[in-house]
Amino acid sequence: MKRLALILAVAGALVAPATPASAHGGDAPDATAYRVTVSGVTPPEPGLTVRAMEAGARLELINHTGHPVEVLGYSGEPYLEVRPDGTFENLNAPTTYLNRTLAGDTPVPAGVDPAAPPRWARVSAGPSVRWHDRRARWLGDGLPPAAAADPTRTHRISDWAVPLRAGTRTFAARGTVDWVPPPRAWLWWLGAALLAVAVAAAGRWHGRAAGALAVLAGGIALGYATSRALAGSSAMPPALVAAALAVLAGTLALTRRAAAFPLALGGVALALFAGVAETGVWRQAVVDAPGPAWSARAAVLVALGAGLGTAVTGVAGLRRRSGAPAKVDA
Repeated sequence: MKRLALILAVAGALVAPATPASAHGGDAPDATAYRVTVSGVTPPEPGLTVRAMEAGARLELINHTGHPVEVLGYSGEPYLEVRPDGTFENLNAPTTYLNRTLAGDTPVPAGVDPAAPPRWARVSAGPSVRWHDRRARWLGDGLPPAAAADPTRTHRISDWAVPLRAGTRTFAARGTVDWVPPPRAWLWWLGAALLAVAVAAAGRWHGRAAGALAVLAGGIALGYATSRALAGSSAMPPALVAAALAVLAGTLALTRRAAAFPLALGGVALALFAGVAETGVWRQAVVDAPGPAWSARAAVLVALGAGLGTAVTGVAGLRRRSGAPAKVDA
């Protein structure tokens, strides 16, 4: 029990510092029941791109038109201005504060008036911006009525529009919000449990098998986390660190015999931070990851199942070592 507590403490100490105190997109969900789709910009504006990001938690506008484009707020006031040389937000727009967080719970300062002249503040040096937008989300409490009446199929919740402006010309980014039924989470939990048993059995059968499986599982988790980062999804540094620890532990197990503690440590880190912490993708249909949703769920299954099996192998090795009789010189 003391060894397990030590392993958990070391894993937490190694991985926890990778968690950002305040990250851009840090309040975006790993998965959601709502699929936000951008249909396009109407009328079309060459060089302007709008897409949904972070499982629909934010919209992203990229402006390569060569001229400034404004995003208008909830009262029709200038909210964001994306220029060729950078992006600015209007500190006189109530929308600026309402969109600070996904929940929209930032108080609007006294004196902020949507009718006042814009007071622009630079937020980035590039021609792109991401923001939460309440027009492209379901804001009701609980399930939408259609989903509550029939939770077995997909339902169109809303058609949305975000007004845009370039000089005196107005246009809009348009799209839809759909509620999507959740996957069968119990199947993924069962798969992880079976994988954990299989990995633990393989480690007991042959010591180096656990090392090879730890490298494989850590590599899959590392690839999954890296693909999310490259696609601009919400950051997941703890999973990246945990996956790297698992790969390192597996490599040590393949190259040396006394690797029980690294296996236990890497397995626990992988199971907790790349597995348990990411199981939201098993409960909701729309995931914050590139590619099909099943691939994200499979990556989390491998991290959790193989991580647990590797940890069991490492702990069993530590117990065998502690119970081995000491050698006595003649």
